[in-house]
Amino acid sequence: MSKLGFIGLGIMGAPMAAHLIKAGHEVFLSTRSKVPADLLTGKAVACASAQEVAEKADIIFMMLPDTPDVAKVLFGDKGVSAGLSKGKTVVDMSSISPMDTKDFAKKINALGCDYLDAPVSGGEVGAKAASLTIMIGGPDAAFERVKPLFELMGKNITLVGGNGDGQTCKVANQIIVALNIAAVGEALLFASKAGADPAKVRQALMGGFAASRILEVHGERMIKRTFNPGFRIGLHQKDLGLALAGARSLGVALPQTASAAQLMQVCSANGMQDLDHSALVRALELMAGHEVAKA
Repeated sequence: MSKLGFIGLGIMGAPMAAHLIKAGHEVFLSTRSKVPADLLTGKAVACASAQEVAEKADIIFMMLPDTPDVAKVLFGDKGVSAGLSKGKTVVDMSSISPMDTKDFAKKINALGCDYLDAPVSGGEVGAKAASLTIMIGGPDAAFERVKPLFELMGKNITLVGGNGDGQTCKVANQIIVALNIAAVGEALLFASKAGADPAKVRQALMGGFAASRILEVHGERMIKRTFNPGFRIGLHQKDLGLALAGARSLGVALPQTASAAQLMQVCSANGMQDLDHSALVRALELMAGHEVAKA
């Protein structure tokens, strides 16, 4: 069994780390607050810092909120880089800037270690069910070495290309997800305002070409008003910000992405940044003065 590290034990990180622990690996854990007691089973060990995790583990996973968080954990005081020795592998499963990821990879490579960017899609449900989609950027040999561990956390596992390409793929994913949430929100709002039962409209649409996971899962959330976070609006805003910043640097126009980002900004401006991203429909409802359904 491998000696693994896992840094970042939030909504996504905790169940992902739990799968590694359950498989019998020795896992060294670190997070901003106290390591959850329910993870300290089997061979799991709580560590005082990211540096300690890197000193004890051969493969170090990170699942953190944003680019500055990853930079701090990697290169800040008592960070991962201070605990690395040659031959180790760092795997960042956060969703962060592709350009910064390339820079991080170069710095870790200079220490004689491999770096994989491996952002995920599937939310809390996928993390708990070990059914995440994992998009990886990095060298082939490192990918093959870590792949059996990815398989403990996800189902659709793809090496997209070199460092940064995994993060680029994740940004593309977040564009598609955001636009689909907006489309489902608009459709259900239209149906409800017109007097149709949105639950029955959704049921009918699930049998046609409009069927999608977003309509299935988030459409139900919109109707049942269950906006407890699987993936927070604030985090999706961050991802769309990465998309728009990348588009500016590439000279590409992403008008629909910009529109979805503005809808999420409406939600954040009204104190809803910690709700699930399906609550994007609330921005549409505020403009319409009508809710898809009552709680």
